[in-house]
Amino acid sequence: MIEALLASAVILLILLVGLTVDALYQRFARRNPALGPFRGEGGCGGGCRCSGGSCRIGD
Repeated sequence: MIEALLASAVILLILLVGLTVDALYQRFARRNPALGPFRGEGGCGGGCRCSGGSCRIGD
């Protein structure tokens, strides 16, 4: 039971750290426009080739 709670806490912590890093990146991009625009994750979520909103893997 303790292991399940610990695993849940670790997953939540990783999620919160990721959200914090993303927010810091957005704030940095807003304060430093000379370095280029904020780049989001993209339309397909990454890891594949986007074509018209669809994802093709392995091409």
